[in-house]
Amino acid sequence: MKRSHIQRCTAFNSYRCIASGELVNVAEKVKEYIDRGEALSALIFDDVTSELVEIDFRGTLQDVVKGLGEVAEIVDSTTLVPGEASIQRGPGRPKLGVVPREVTLLPRHWEWLNSQQGGASVALRKLVEEARRSNNEKEQLRKSQDVLYRFMYAIAGDLPGFEEATRSLYAGSSEKFNEIVASWPGDILHHVQKLSVNAFSHRE
Repeated sequence: MKRSHIQRCTAFNSYRCIASGELVNVAEKVKEYIDRGEALSALIFDDVTSELVEIDFRGTLQDVVKGLGEVAEIVDSTTLVPGEASIQRGPGRPKLGVVPREVTLLPRHWEWLNSQQGGASVALRKLVEEARRSNNEKEQLRKSQDVLYRFMYAIAGDLPGFEEATRSLYAGSSEKFNEIVASWPGDILHHVQKLSVNAFSHRE
């Protein structure tokens, strides 16, 4: 289990951005607004994940800052692939981590693999690497879309075109998406545009 700290965040009061930057600085700014009675519905978003950051604003500014140590940590658990730790490395090529496995293919598959430059092993490795890159790109795109949607859902759910914008987001239609959100309040639009940089495929 490892812990990572919230680096930067952005606070909104209704549709207006009231602070953005390091967590402590944002918390101090929001506390000032709350004490003046000007930020009764403030929402603070992690800039990386769009998760809402919960902060206890009761007490003095010093009390708020002191309590940030507990709030500012996100627990991220990682697990090993089942059986990974128990794999016994044979002689082979230890530096490359080569482990023999059995692959069952039809004759025509073996015929095609053996006809490739470098033989079956090289061809298989290339196919696997290409598939991994492709899947990784799709996964990163989906994560970026989810980060944008999480922010939109929390703060823009009542804005006109929200549902259409959501459909355009997951359909990968950046042109339609930008057209819909163009009428949203300026601060919301600016943050949406910042988050949408990686939420659409460049090959659209």
